[in-house]
Amino acid sequence: MRLLLDRLYQIAGGIAAVSILGICLVVSAQVVLNILARLGGPGLSFTIPSYADFAGYMLSTASFMALAYTLRNGSHIRVNLFVQKLSDRPKWIVELVVLALGGAITGYATWYAVALMVESIEYGDMSTGIIAIPLWMPQTAMVAGLGLLTIALIDTLIEALIARAPVLIDSGSE
Repeated sequence: MRLLLDRLYQIAGGIAAVSILGICLVVSAQVVLNILARLGGPGLSFTIPSYADFAGYMLSTASFMALAYTLRNGSHIRVNLFVQKLSDRPKWIVELVVLALGGAITGYATWYAVALMVESIEYGDMSTGIIAIPLWMPQTAMVAGLGLLTIALIDTLIEALIARAPVLIDSGSE
């Protein structure tokens, strides 16, 4: 199970990375087209339809899909000023409380994100850009990312309970 979950978190992180790459490509292509239009005049003026919308959808995908991956790799922004002063037992208790609260809050958010996506499907909600797409499509990444974060928080909580010690690492520098 550990291998499966870790692989799932890595895949989500990979999807986030590909989304960031997609943003770079789409925006860079539009910048090149803008330069071409400035140099060549109105006859060479082209726009990628709804490029800003698609960049926004990719940003949302990257943000939500990276959540579980960054949690498990100790890359989330955390406030260590308080926790680093604690000894191991109180640090473990604080970690358990935070993981339990985080799991409950993200579980609640996931529940309502699913409800939003189902509502978008039922009503046939479409984006308002030049290229109209069903809104459930970008919402799927939000639901998947929140769901994975909920699983990662519960997974980490169980791991901390079994270890009887803090398990969250901090890969950042202070």
